[in-house]
Amino acid sequence: MKVTKAVIPAAGLGTRVLPATKSMPKEMLPIVDKPAIQYIVEEAVRAGITDILIITNRGKGLIEDHFDRAPELESRLESGGLEKQKILDKIVDIAHMANIYFVRQKETRGLGHAVSKAKSFVGNEPFAVLYGDDVIIGEDPACGQLIRAYEEYGLCVVGVNKVSKEAITKYSSLKVEPLHDNIFRCTDMIEKPSPDKIMSLYSILGRCVLTPDIFDILENTEPGAGNEIQLTDAMRTLARRDGMIAVDFTGTRYDMGNKLGIMKAQVEVALNHPEIGNDFRAYLKEIAKTL
Repeated sequence: MKVTKAVIPAAGLGTRVLPATKSMPKEMLPIVDKPAIQYIVEEAVRAGITDILIITNRGKGLIEDHFDRAPELESRLESGGLEKQKILDKIVDIAHMANIYFVRQKETRGLGHAVSKAKSFVGNEPFAVLYGDDVIIGEDPACGQLIRAYEEYGLCVVGVNKVSKEAITKYSSLKVEPLHDNIFRCTDMIEKPSPDKIMSLYSILGRCVLTPDIFDILENTEPGAGNEIQLTDAMRTLARRDGMIAVDFTGTRYDMGNKLGIMKAQVEVALNHPEIGNDFRAYLKEIAKTL
């Protein structure tokens, strides 16, 4: 069955980047001239997704507003003539990229609990999950790479990259066996492993494609790391029972829940931005002389 639905969990509190996220959702932090979550939605759309559910919580109304029409702003831009037409087109296009829906996670009980809120939206179809913290930029959308692997093997898929031995204890660790190219079979995983339980340096980073089986598993998943219901724990059951596919995806990942990740995204995207790229590169070269 073709994957046309995606879920974006965006209910986290953004505590690692306070005080910026005290009143602004971290998903709305800008990368040059677009909020982080718009990059994620655009990736999903480029991968063939037509219907997107964004999981939010209290204080995240700005996300809904961003993907809605803005009549007053549009009217002002319309009166600006040809000079403002390109900006107007961009603003209107945001509301029409996909069919976008919202549901609130009323309790902050972890990523697995957030994804469980998508059960009625998903129905009996496979679906992609794009973590709201992770912006991945590349020519071939990471979500699309996972969807192709799902179509090839018919198994749930996780997007992975290698991380350092020091960093993996903050993420997850997977037991993997090579299949071909950048594709692996995954038969086990663990969330935030202690050093003696590291299975490999491959970790799930922000993307997966799942089947509706995950919802029954989530209902029976006990709280794990951080006393939260971890999606990784539910996927571990799938991996052990049926096996999963791991795709070492291409593209550059930016952790938008992390101060350094935010700054890397700003700088690297700005360097390639058609409007400011050249000027920004010249500015950085001058700054570099003072370091």
